[in-house]
Amino acid sequence: MKIIVTGGAGFIASHIVDAYFKAGHEVVVIDNLTSGFKRNLNPKAKFYKADIRNLGLIEKIFKREQPQIVNHHAALISVVESVGNPVLAFETNVVGTLNLLSAFGKYGKIKGGRFIFASTGGAMYGEFPEIPADERTEVNPLSPYGFSKLLAEKTIEFYSRHFGFSFLNLRYVNVYGPRQNPKGEAGVVAIFIRLMGNGARPTIFGDGTKTRDYLYVDDIVKANLLALRRGRNETINLGWGKEISDQMIFDTIAKELNFPKKPIYAPCRKGEVRRIALDAKRAKKILGWQPKISLKGGIRKTIKAI
Repeated sequence: MKIIVTGGAGFIASHIVDAYFKAGHEVVVIDNLTSGFKRNLNPKAKFYKADIRNLGLIEKIFKREQPQIVNHHAALISVVESVGNPVLAFETNVVGTLNLLSAFGKYGKIKGGRFIFASTGGAMYGEFPEIPADERTEVNPLSPYGFSKLLAEKTIEFYSRHFGFSFLNLRYVNVYGPRQNPKGEAGVVAIFIRLMGNGARPTIFGDGTKTRDYLYVDDIVKANLLALRRGRNETINLGWGKEISDQMIFDTIAKELNFPKKPIYAPCRKGEVRRIALDAKRAKKILGWQPKISLKGGIRKTIKAI
């Protein structure tokens, strides 16, 4: 199959591109290289440097390539940046998604085609009393980032009906692993490993009790492989269903690196959820997916790859 992967020079999607090639597919990458890197590109991939907000350019690419599947990872992913610049968040995550859907509907091979979307679970559900959250949990995003992803999901659902292709919205937790940018805001594991490996104290925003659910990138890749053929018109959580505190992340990395210092504690940032973990029972039922790589094992793999 011919697959267009947006954000394919980025952390998560570049691993997915590699796996798609290994599975025998033809892959076209669209990335504006704002947060992605050429070094992450698979040399077999046909690459277009393009911004998904540019409808005219996106339509030219789709008309030329006529994909059967779109795997959409290009996004503004920073919660903090979305709070400071919500217009950019909505232009990228909603309008950009709409442009891809429109181009796919016009020029893609939509008979049997599907649109796979990298959504968010961590920023989607907001604050709520029951953890882990499943797909029936009421959504209540606290940031423009989370809200923009919710609107993108609804846009995908509408246009899949309009044009006649299927979709899968995959709601991610915090993903970590090789190629994650240690200079970004969204990759706490990569940031901590880089700083602590250089002898510097990382900053924990809050008192260390804020929790997230974490998946090693290989487990996310597996879900995106399964999503090529399984499930139809579904929104699915991906996660362990386990809360991992910021302090636990620090302590695990510190032990692996023999880091003797304590972290710096700073006030929590606006728009961030205090606690989250995702129930992924539907992913097991629909996709046959469940995570395999433990936090300790994933951190060790990440450290070795850096």
